[in-house]
Amino acid sequence: MTDPYELQRTLRTIREVAQQRGVLAVLDIGTSKIGCLVLRLDQVYKADNTDLAVPFSRRQGFRVIGAATTRSRGVRYGEIQNMSETERAVRTAVQAAQKMAKTRVDQVVVSFSGGTPKSYGLAGEVEVLDQVVSEADLSNVVFACDHPQLGHAREILHAQPVNFVLDNTSGLTDPTGQAGNVLATDVHLLSVDEDILHNIFHCIDRCDLQIAGVTTSSYMSALSSLVEDEQELGAACIDFGGGSTSISVFVKKHMIYSDVVRLGGDHITGDISMGLQIPMTLAERIKTFYGGAIATGIDDREMIDIGGDSGDWEHDRRQVSRAELIGIIRPRIEEILEEVHARLGAAGFDHLPSRQVVLTGGASQLPGLDGMASRFLGHNVRLGRPMRVQGLPQAATGPAFSTAVGLALHAAGGQQECWDFEAPPEDLSSQPLKRALQWFKENW
Repeated sequence: MTDPYELQRTLRTIREVAQQRGVLAVLDIGTSKIGCLVLRLDQVYKADNTDLAVPFSRRQGFRVIGAATTRSRGVRYGEIQNMSETERAVRTAVQAAQKMAKTRVDQVVVSFSGGTPKSYGLAGEVEVLDQVVSEADLSNVVFACDHPQLGHAREILHAQPVNFVLDNTSGLTDPTGQAGNVLATDVHLLSVDEDILHNIFHCIDRCDLQIAGVTTSSYMSALSSLVEDEQELGAACIDFGGGSTSISVFVKKHMIYSDVVRLGGDHITGDISMGLQIPMTLAERIKTFYGGAIATGIDDREMIDIGGDSGDWEHDRRQVSRAELIGIIRPRIEEILEEVHARLGAAGFDHLPSRQVVLTGGASQLPGLDGMASRFLGHNVRLGRPMRVQGLPQAATGPAFSTAVGLALHAAGGQQECWDFEAPPEDLSSQPLKRALQWFKENW
């Protein structure tokens, strides 16, 4: 039987070696920017650590000793389109971060937002071997889950046990040591396009680096932006990036759903460029300084100098009102929010105990976006910023760096995945037959 977690087991081993060395880099490959943080890891283990973001795993302390960003090149919709350009951008970011850290890094943990992610809910059930749950029982139940048909050329990116059930007691995070007869689990599995993943591996290899982990940006943004209660009671993190808008849903401290809308801030910039017939760079500047989602009464009177250097004096001396600019921006935002609403509805978000929505990412800073999102999504909406981590430069504390900060938390010690459990020695495919034989013996 082929191990579906072979790739992730290999990456886990590489990451553990890097953690022992004490230096590890994280790399956020986005459509608008590529960010790199260099981490200095501590080997101190706090036995009483109860950080909700890492309920099982060993968490290391860390400090950011190097940080750099560069404009992304060759990336579209969070996927590599031009290998050479992306390689140059990655090299630029990593080398600048290494220079600031005054040390060399060889291993990186990478995040990306593309790959057409798809979520699955798996379930498994086994009998407890000795009436008291052991590590072996946890491994057995995790590997008893029946994997779905992922389709052609798909790779597993995450597979996390999100709930354990012992007899009739549900909501357990770690039932080890508890007495019971039947142990069940629910697992959230996330798969992505294999070719997109291989392109990232190839790019990092061309940069003379070694991948020590790969994850989706939607997961990382939520990890750094959602507070404790939101992760526990249920919340959606909407990461408005440049080329795409990532969605993740958390409940009981685990991600249970992830998806991507292939629309983002760059599409708003493109609309401004086409609507005002100006270059993309000028459109981005106007969006940043004057953009908004909701027009007010005074916006008709606030005039914006378009400027330009086309040589046409009349064209370059134009003015538009801020209300006209918002009129160009608003339809695209509505389209994105309608798509997000549809994806959350399909995920069953309305059935969660709490339905908080947190907006993050660079494009979330558009004035009025939170109020507009609240009307479209019908839930409480707030703007989220990444939690502060030691050594992070002030310039890297905004919503645009939520993914990078989440990557740092994940690299220092992420949530437990299925491949962290030891696979049972017997062939798992024989378990249904064994259950049938056991039932036959008991009833005949």
